[in-house]
Formats: sequence, C-alpha cells, structure tokens
Amino acid sequence: MIFTDWQLIDYKQAWDQQKTIFNALIDKKLNPDLDIKDITQQVILCEHPHVYTLGHNGEYGNLLANPEFLKKINADFYHIDRGGDITYHGPGQLVGYPIIDIAELKLSLKDYVYLLEESIIKTIAYYGLEGTRLQGATGVWLDIDKPGVRKICAIGIRASHYITMHGFALNVNTDLNYFHYINPCGFVDKGVTSIEKELNRKIEMQEVKKIYRQAFTDIFNV
Repeated sequence: MIFTDWQLIDYKQAWDQQKTIFNALIDKKLNPDLDIKDITQQVILCEHPHVYTLGHNGEYGNLLANPEFLKKINADFYHIDRGGDITYHGPGQLVGYPIIDIAELKLSLKDYVYLLEESIIKTIAYYGLEGTRLQGATGVWLDIDKPGVRKICAIGIRASHYITMHGFALNVNTDLNYFHYINPCGFVDKGVTSIEKELNRKIEMQEVKKIYRQAFTDIFNV
C-alpha cells in the first residue's frame, strides 16, 4: 500500500484514474494468475477545482443551482457511483481516495467507514478540534450536542469485492460559500465548517497531508 499525492487535479480525471486502479485491483483479486503489473493498493490525496458530486442514490433537488449559475461560479457537476448524497469539492479541501482491499485488513464495510472517520478525528485533534460522529449521518462533525452542530468532513465510498474507492473530503481552507448552493449531504438544518474557520487562520495543506498519512497508518495499522 502506498500514498500518492495527485495535488490539484480535475475531478473527472481523478475519477477516471481511480476507476482504472479500482478495476485492475478487482481483476487481480478475482484472477490471481493474471499478470497485472504496476498496480498496487494506494491512498490518494488531492484537491479539486470547484465541483459538486451527487451519489448514485442522491436527490437532484439538493443541488440548489442551475447549470447557468454553476458556470458563473466556475463549478462542475457530476452524478457519480459512490454512496451518499450531494457534496462539494474545491481548492483548500483535502480529498482522500483509499483504493484498498479491506478484506486483507479483516474489516467489514461498516468497520472501514468507522475507521475512516477515526482517521479524520485523529487528524483534526492535532489542531485541537474534537471531532465526533452523528448518529445516522456518515462523516465527522463538531459540537453534535449543541445548536451549532456542523460538519467538517464528508465521507462517501463505493466498494466491490471488498475493494474500495472514493473516500473523504476534509475542509481545511475551503471556501464555505460554495456550500450555500447545495443541501450538503441532504441536510437542510446543519452547518459546515473548516479547520481554518474554527482556528481563524490558514492551515498549511502539506502539513495536514503529513498528519493524515500518519493518522491513517496508525488507525488502520498498515
């Protein structure tokens, strides 16, 4: 398993590259004798230009902007093959795509999502933020027992034969105004936040990536 940094990359390009790796790992798993070289499990970290993505069972009504307005704010839109509803990706947001075989880690899909959340909780703890889970809502939240409950990280995945793709989106220095044009993850009564907003200062993305790599390594024991 390796960590790969795709840096700032177009969403569609990243999605296509994910699918190539994902499908090759499935082929390799189902056909052990198949000679597939240079394909390994990996955890991909990146950022995207402004884009909204809707999960395969999501509601189009949670996108509150029409195509003309999306063009005006330089945002793309894709209906994709992960779980979950609508979310936003953009510069200043750390996006992670673990394409791994969770069966090798002896994890169920539920275990995997729990540990993915835990890796984010550990990452933001470095900045003094106490992340937690909200019952019935995947991802990482702040202040769930207070009126100002807000989401700092969204999670949406796809899995086949226990190989995973897609992953998480952690708001670091994200422009939160872009969340005004959707009902994030289908919620209309909860807010969103970022590490920058909580600490009132810019955060070095390379530092967050380094902290996340260590958190993932520790949490997943790899």
